[in-house]
Amino acid sequence: MAHGDVKHDYHLVNPSPWPFVASVGALVAAVGAVVLMRGLSTNENDFFFGHGHWTLFAIGMGILVITCIGWWGDVIKESRAGDHTPVVDIGLRYGMILFIASEVMFFVAWFWMFFELAIFHEHRAAWAVPTWDEATTAAWANWPPPHVETFDPFHLPLMNTLILLLSGTTVTWAHHALQQGDRNGARLGLILTVLLGALFTFVQFGVEYPEAGFAFGNQGDVTTANVYGSSFFMATGFHGFHVIIGTIFLFVCLLRLMAGQFSPQKHFGLEAAAWYWHFVDVVWLFLFTFVYVMPYLTMQSN
Repeated sequence: MAHGDVKHDYHLVNPSPWPFVASVGALVAAVGAVVLMRGLSTNENDFFFGHGHWTLFAIGMGILVITCIGWWGDVIKESRAGDHTPVVDIGLRYGMILFIASEVMFFVAWFWMFFELAIFHEHRAAWAVPTWDEATTAAWANWPPPHVETFDPFHLPLMNTLILLLSGTTVTWAHHALQQGDRNGARLGLILTVLLGALFTFVQFGVEYPEAGFAFGNQGDVTTANVYGSSFFMATGFHGFHVIIGTIFLFVCLLRLMAGQFSPQKHFGLEAAAWYWHFVDVVWLFLFTFVYVMPYLTMQSN
């Protein structure tokens, strides 16, 4: 072995600007979110810091998108250059598992909030904040609160459940087809999965949400919208965002498959995307059961 040759199975990455760029993007996006929701300037016409302006948030998200493209592009180049040895591959798998575990805890927080509000609503109303009137107290004393018309879970939500479950089978088909060397089957499976993911997003954001009988916040009237709307849209909205991310993830895998960058022996990118998609499926089953079905049945029994 010549002097200077690699003598270990690990890959030491070259200096990269992407961690710093990602930090800047995250900071700008976070400040932009505060500006969007609360504002940092008393001047409503302030293009950057006035309440409700999207400028900083859009800039931050744009930086993060560029970071994702550049950083993950570098990872793909390293893989194609042969830097992803079996040891590195194991590290990538551990990293993806830990990432999904962190995502699980993220959704645990939303379920915790929803369950706390659903189970202990009577105790919350008993606190009776002095500034609350009777309507406010009544809105907090019931779950779902009065005047909230919950979704019929056996209509659009059930349709979306079937769409996601079907997409879970098509992505599994794509993965197993690639393992068997059937590139046409893998391509068709990925195309169907991407289309089903896009259909789920359209049904949820384009059809279901506009029909909601409640809003995100109270809009100045706690009897017509409340913490139920906030918890519902935060939980299901974040899941919908994850579906969009997963759809993009799978679409990139489809492009890489068509470019010949996956083989039956080396395709961790597709495998990681499939893991992520199954995680999204499982989370939705919990959302469907506890956020859609249970409140609906509670309303029907009252």
